Amino acid sequence: MTKASLLKIPIEKIPQEGIDIQVRLGTEWFLHWLDQEPDLEFYLESPVQGYIRLEKPGEYLLIRGELTGEWRLNCSRCLESFLQPLECRFDLLLKPGPPVDVAEELELSAQELEEDYYLGDELDLEQIIQEQILLAVPVKPLCREDCLGLCPYCGANLNQETCSCRGTGFNQPFAVLNKLKKTSK
Repeated sequence: MTKASLLKIPIEKIPQEGIDIQVRLGTEWFLHWLDQEPDLEFYLESPVQGYIRLEKPGEYLLIRGELTGEWRLNCSRCLESFLQPLECRFDLLLKPGPPVDVAEELELSAQELEEDYYLGDELDLEQIIQEQILLAVPVKPLCREDCLGLCPYCGANLNQETCSCRGTGFNQPFAVLNKLKKTSK
């Protein structure tokens, strides 16, 4: 496992031609992260591993990385837990100093949207790894593309069983409006 101290890189030690850092973060790293942020919507089932390349062209920092692993997500349709490969590739360009605080609205170019800032003399790769993993979480994870989800009336998992309710005999909240429409004529 890459220790937390190894994830803090002194910026002065990054050569202009760059360095490669092998990353392997085990379950204890994830459990520590989970203690800090208990509302994470996934669980890492295998170590996160890969590499991060750091380059220092001038005062900028260029960070390229590729991380893999396996995580457990909950399907947004049927709510069942499922395993999915974690594949995370990223390129970051960090500028020194705090971002400029401007009171007026500015339109950012595509390149400016990919830039970020670093402060101080040390680069915290753990924070960058966590951010990139969070960005890789699917907005609507699906256990499979053709997941049928849950019946909105009885809650049955339509992937595992069929239900015959399909809206019969259940209170529909807008049924009152249907009656109003009929009586107002």
